[in-house]
Amino acid sequence: MIETTPDHGSTPDDGSTSAREPAAGRRTGPQEAATRSAGTKELAASTRGLTKTYGGGSDAEVHAVRGVDLDLPAGRFTAIMGPSGSGKSTLMHCLAGLDQPSSGTITVAGVALESLDDTALTRFRRDHLGFVFQAFNLLPMLTAGQNILLPLELAGRRVGHAERARMAEVVETLGLVDRTGHLPSQLSGGQQQRVAIARALVAQPQIVFADEPTGNLDSTASAEVLGLLRHTVRALGQTVVMVTHELDAAAYADDVVVIEDGRIASHLTDPTRDQLVDALRRKAA
Repeated sequence: MIETTPDHGSTPDDGSTSAREPAAGRRTGPQEAATRSAGTKELAASTRGLTKTYGGGSDAEVHAVRGVDLDLPAGRFTAIMGPSGSGKSTLMHCLAGLDQPSSGTITVAGVALESLDDTALTRFRRDHLGFVFQAFNLLPMLTAGQNILLPLELAGRRVGHAERARMAEVVETLGLVDRTGHLPSQLSGGQQQRVAIARALVAQPQIVFADEPTGNLDSTASAEVLGLLRHTVRALGQTVVMVTHELDAAAYADDVVVIEDGRIASHLTDPTRDQLVDALRRKAA
């Protein structure tokens, strides 16, 4: 059975997909945590001096991201949270190669994004990244199974035995075995988002970026989807980076980066809920 509630403070993981206990809910300073050594953890992505400014002229400029140094560990579920306008979505879009920074460097899956031209960047996103958005973006005329395989077909990849095996693994992990023949209109909102997650996972991306993935779901479906995202980290070794403004959503993550005015206000490792509340309270103060 796939659990769908936060597991911080639960019993230690014995290597299965059951809940695991955090490493004492450690809190570190923003830059100390954000620049953890790659020698201790493999990094999925990192930034140095990342800045994104919109507009021209001093009066019209909007500094969405301000000199961010950040390390995101592989095989972990990281939440980037903050209120509207804090810069969290801009930060994720830069990390995902969807937006070009004004300055600084971004390394994703060992590749310096600034070294890629537009064509190479498009190919990199297609081959190495997965995306889950608030809107499910499923094609209504295709079944759930066809939607899941669509990224492989668009990339011109032959859907052979290995690809079918990967799809079967993902479908089983997400509890969609009996839904692959259904059209999106025949699925609930939570089921449609599960299909969108499966579509993001089927090509085995280095990172899945999820932008407010529960924004269109009720509380029950939200808990289910968040639990499943976390389960893909446990069961499939996936790296997930999620943007959210909701405390309940961030509580599912292994690491939480709190953004305020385009800067890292806190970077928490295996936080308890009380530590998350405390970090947000300090930010608000």
